[in-house]
Amino acid sequence: MEDQDFLTFIKKVKEYTSIDLSQYKEAQMKRRLTTLRMKKGYTSFVSFFDAMTKDKSLFYEFLDRMTINVSEFWRNANRWEVLERHFLPEMLKRTRRLKVWSAACSTGEEPYTLAMILAEHKALKDAYLLATDIDEGALEKARKGVYLDRSVKEVPAYYLQKYYRSEGIHYYIADELKKYVKFQKQNLLLDPFETNFDLIVCRNVTIYFTEEAKHNLYHRFAQALKPGGILFVGSTEQIFSPGQYGLEPSETFFYRKKE
Repeated sequence: MEDQDFLTFIKKVKEYTSIDLSQYKEAQMKRRLTTLRMKKGYTSFVSFFDAMTKDKSLFYEFLDRMTINVSEFWRNANRWEVLERHFLPEMLKRTRRLKVWSAACSTGEEPYTLAMILAEHKALKDAYLLATDIDEGALEKARKGVYLDRSVKEVPAYYLQKYYRSEGIHYYIADELKKYVKFQKQNLLLDPFETNFDLIVCRNVTIYFTEEAKHNLYHRFAQALKPGGILFVGSTEQIFSPGQYGLEPSETFFYRKKE
């Protein structure tokens, strides 16, 4: 009965939102959503779904729990340094008009990190910087660009001084960065992708997907990259056999599309 209740919930969520929870690792997803459901006082997933359709704030809380919106600026800072010092100068030799995508951008820390790095290389104004996520609540926070101090603990002091304004425990992203980031809702497992990207950043997201969903996603990322373009993944998301996607390892957690 319990399993059937969750399967019915998956079916109803897909019909209502086009989000296919069956492509996420079931044990992880069920555990997180069960905790939320019980916290909110619902005895079944079906009753929880019915409540979600009537209460927007509950629906956004479901999306938050489903997508684990935990992010920070310069997460794994040494990898961002590799991007800034090695890959970005190489890309800028090819073109000053870079096309960059932060996929599953959560509340915006990652695309704003990209924006700062591009700005320092005098490349932001000419770049196309797309940031997408499935969670409208997260995107709304990203557009506002206001963060608690814990989110900025890895930001180099120079960047912190130049691109943020602080008030108490809050940090505000500079307007000059915000206007160059295009935030947009997108379901990575369903919606079409734009193409000809020089760089795609998708970090700490595919760990929640089934192997089949992950496999399809890497194929689609590879198709969305320009020949020679770079896919930058998270520190727990090493791609095994990248050649099957037309990718080759370039640095740790960086993969290049074969030319």
